[in-house]
Amino acid sequence: MGIAHDLRLLLRSRQPLLVIETVEEARGRDLVIAAAGALDLPAFEWSVTRGFTPADRPEAVNRSILAPSDVLAHIAEMRGPLVVVLKDLHHHLADARVARSLREALEALQRSGSTAVVLGSGVELPAEVDALAATIVVGPPDRAELTAVVTAVLEDHGAAVRLDASGRRAVIDALTGLTAQQARQAVTSAVLEDGHLTAADIPHLLDRKARLIADDGVLEYHPAADNPFRLGGFDGLKAWLGRARAGFTDRARELGLPAPRGILIVGVPGCGKSLAAKVIAREWGLPLLKLDAGRLLDKYVGESERNLRRAFDMAAAMSPAVLWIDEIEKGMVPAGGDGDGGVSRRLFGAFLTWLQEERGGVFVVATANDLSAVPPELLRKGRFDEVFFADLPEPAERAEILGIHLRLRRQDPAAFDLPALVAASEGFSGAEIEAATVAALYGVVARDRALTTADVLRELSATIPLSVTRAEDVRRLRETARGRFVPVRGAAPARAA
Repeated sequence: MGIAHDLRLLLRSRQPLLVIETVEEARGRDLVIAAAGALDLPAFEWSVTRGFTPADRPEAVNRSILAPSDVLAHIAEMRGPLVVVLKDLHHHLADARVARSLREALEALQRSGSTAVVLGSGVELPAEVDALAATIVVGPPDRAELTAVVTAVLEDHGAAVRLDASGRRAVIDALTGLTAQQARQAVTSAVLEDGHLTAADIPHLLDRKARLIADDGVLEYHPAADNPFRLGGFDGLKAWLGRARAGFTDRARELGLPAPRGILIVGVPGCGKSLAAKVIAREWGLPLLKLDAGRLLDKYVGESERNLRRAFDMAAAMSPAVLWIDEIEKGMVPAGGDGDGGVSRRLFGAFLTWLQEERGGVFVVATANDLSAVPPELLRKGRFDEVFFADLPEPAERAEILGIHLRLRRQDPAAFDLPALVAASEGFSGAEIEAATVAALYGVVARDRALTTADVLRELSATIPLSVTRAEDVRRLRETARGRFVPVRGAAPARAA
C-alpha cells in the first residue's frame, strides 16, 4: 500500500522521470500500470525487443520503434499527460546519443505533465538527469501479497491447508523476504509432495529461503541440520540467553518489548566465542547467517557499502535469525589512516548505524580476539545488549569440554582419568583441548588400538598453549576485560535484553 500510494502521488505531481528499482520486473510494471489506471492516465511500455506498445496489450509488438533514441523522440512528441514504462533503458545510457535524447524528452515531458518510468535493477543515471529523477525501491512483497501468492498456488493445485492461525502466520514468516516468484516456487514445491500445506512444510520453506539468500554470496548460511555443536561451560552466558530468548515471543511483542539486539563476546582465542554463535542459533531454533567481511570488499567505489546493505537486507529477510560476525576487529573495524580509501571507515559507520536501528529480529553475535583493536564505539552500552568476556576454561569446564570431545569421537569419558587430563590441560583453551584429543585419536587409529588416558596426556604435554607462547598478550587481555565485561561463566548478569 505504501508503494502504491507513493506512485500515485508522484504521477499526480507530474514527476517527469521516475526510477523503479526492482528485481521483479513484472511486479514493478504492474504497480506502475495500476497507479496510472487509478488516475485515468494512458499508459504505454517499451522494451528493446517488443518496441513501444499500449500497456493494456502486453503481448503486442511494434518493431517500428525499437531503438532507445527512437522511443525517447517519440514520447517527446506525444500529448500528455501519460505514463511510459521504459524497461532496462539505463543499460543504453552509456551511449551519448541516448543520454541526450533522454534529456530532451524530459524537457517535453515536463511541459506535457507526463512521466517516464525507468524500470530495472541496479539503475544508474547520468548525473545530468539524476537530479530530475525520483526513485522508488520495490522491496520484497508484504504479508498481504504473500498471502495472495499462497492462496493462488493452493487454488491452482487444488491443495488443502492443514494449518491453524499460528501455522498460517509461520508460513508467511517463512516466505518473507522472497520475491513473489520465489515464494510461488517454494510453496509449489511443498504442496506437490502430498497435495497439502502443513506445519511439516515450514522448515523446508525456511531452508529453501535461506539457500536462495545464501546463493547471493554475501552471507554464509548454516542449516540447523548441520549444527550439532555443544558448548562446555559458559553458564553465565547460557542463563542470560535463556532470559533474552523471551524477547522473540508473542507475549513480548504484545508488551511492546523490542527483540534482543545482540551480544559481543571478547576473549582469549580458542575459548568458544565462535562456537557460542552456533550454539545460540541451534538452541533458539533460528537460522545462522555468517557475515564474512572479506566478501563485502569490492574494488569499485561504493560497491563494498552496497554489499553491506545487501547483507543487512538479507539478514532481515531471514529474521528472526542469528547473524554471526566472527573476529569483528579484523573486518568491520577501521585501522589507522585511510589506506583503503576510507572504505573500512564507511563500512564501520554503516554497521554502527544499523546496530542502533530496529532490525526486525536479527540477533547479532560478534566476536573479537584483540580487545585493543576494538573501538570504544562498539563497547559502549546501547550497541549490544551485553558484552561478555570468555576467559580460559576453569577445571570443571575443562572436564566438561573433554567429555564433549570424547563423546563426539565415540569414546566413553568414564573410561578415562578425567582429573588427570584436567590437571594436564591447565592453561589450555577449549580449541587446544580439542586439538590434543583429535591428535591422540589419529595416533591410535594409525596403530589400530583403543584410545587411553596416556595417549591424551602425551598430546597435552607435547602442546604449548597460547597462554604460554603469548603469555603477555593473554595476561593483558584478561586484566583489561575483568571487571569491565560480564564473564561467560559463573552467575548470570542481573540484566538481560
